[in-house]
Amino acid sequence: MISGKDPLPPYFNIDPATAAAKLSDPIDTARFAKAAAFAGKGRQDLARRGYAPDGQKRLRRFSTWEICKYLIPVAPAHFRRVLKKHPDLPQGTGEGNSKWFSLDDVLRLRRHFAAEGASGREYLPYRPEGLPAKIVAVSNFKGGTSKTTTTAHLAMSAALDGYKVLVIDLDSQGSLTSIMGGDVADEWSTTFPLLAKDYAKAVQAENLVREAAGEPALPFDETLTEALGVSPRNLIQETHWPNIDLLGAQLNLYWAEFQIPVWRMGLRSWPLWDALTNALTGEGVVDDYDIIFLDTPPALGYLTINALAAADILLVPLGASFLEFDSTGRFFDMLYSTFASIEEGENAVRRRDGLPEIGFEWDAVRAIITRFDANQQTDLANVIQAYFGDFMTTYRQEMTAMVGQAGEQVNGIYEADYREFNRDTYVRGRETFDRTWAEVKELIIGTWYRDEVARKKEAENGEA
Repeated sequence: MISGKDPLPPYFNIDPATAAAKLSDPIDTARFAKAAAFAGKGRQDLARRGYAPDGQKRLRRFSTWEICKYLIPVAPAHFRRVLKKHPDLPQGTGEGNSKWFSLDDVLRLRRHFAAEGASGREYLPYRPEGLPAKIVAVSNFKGGTSKTTTTAHLAMSAALDGYKVLVIDLDSQGSLTSIMGGDVADEWSTTFPLLAKDYAKAVQAENLVREAAGEPALPFDETLTEALGVSPRNLIQETHWPNIDLLGAQLNLYWAEFQIPVWRMGLRSWPLWDALTNALTGEGVVDDYDIIFLDTPPALGYLTINALAAADILLVPLGASFLEFDSTGRFFDMLYSTFASIEEGENAVRRRDGLPEIGFEWDAVRAIITRFDANQQTDLANVIQAYFGDFMTTYRQEMTAMVGQAGEQVNGIYEADYREFNRDTYVRGRETFDRTWAEVKELIIGTWYRDEVARKKEAENGEA
């Protein structure tokens, strides 16, 4: 019972006249444009917090301590002896033993130790020659699951490990593009023209058939004509990371979700789900990189379907909450119904035409618990682990103060200078993403090795 001295909750005794007086005039559509303009300006200002004074985003340097602890498996004393013995190697900047090196320097030092260092040490990461890049899609149709954060940090982890990385932002919100410092003017600097190009090629092929049969051609507009001249390499931009490139996104990319079904209605035989795959494989992009990360929109739309169809590995971030567990279960259900429906429809036609049937498959699928609080979420996380079983990663990605602080600067934690933190705080914060990367790297290496073994067996059988 509430006594006379206890204050009432704030939702009691609201005066209607006072409430009405606080209201502005009714909102018309033009007001949204004004709000968007203000938000756009604010977004630019906030995104540039991590930029240098000249407006460029630059990657910080790495200390001898960081290099020897995290990047190159060599003792600091031996590291210094090698640099003294080889003055042609990068010597770093700074006085005394406290030297600082760019990531370009680190990559060069990696190659030196790989050539002349101790045997049995992993100076360069495992990468079979002659096999294409592994494509990793990070996806969930619920927002707020740390999908973009996970994608960015995995890309940075892979880059620090020595891999050549491409990140593709398929989310029209462009958050990953902001983290990577990308500059995307319009939809023609996104994946949109690649999807249009794939449709244009399909229309050209269909029109050749129609011409031979004396039938009218399908329309071929200016968008399709322009798209034919676009190459993925025209769209990919360098970032402030020397071994991470970006194919970015911006708001107009969302129109692809409306345009793709229109194209599909114009040519029902066009396999829309293969458009991104064709763009990456048809022009050799998968041969230019070691790993390609795809950040998808928080929806199972046409862009996400393209990403999932292109992916070798699917990662599904989720928080340790009932709602996110429930949503992720429904996401898996939609993946099944969507891709099973595509298989059923396509294979009915292929069986009729005497063609081999198609089937979608992924090298591995893993759900990753993100933003984990061991004090409050362990029991529910254990339940999620039990139900998803081998779909789950072992490690749960903890939320740390360092992660939040780096996010305020629109940076990844690997871009944060450890001197801005307590040393233990930095080590714990970094471990959060290092351990996630370790599990994902194990998946990538395992699938590469399996591919390599299969390739050798195929070659042996061919020779026999």
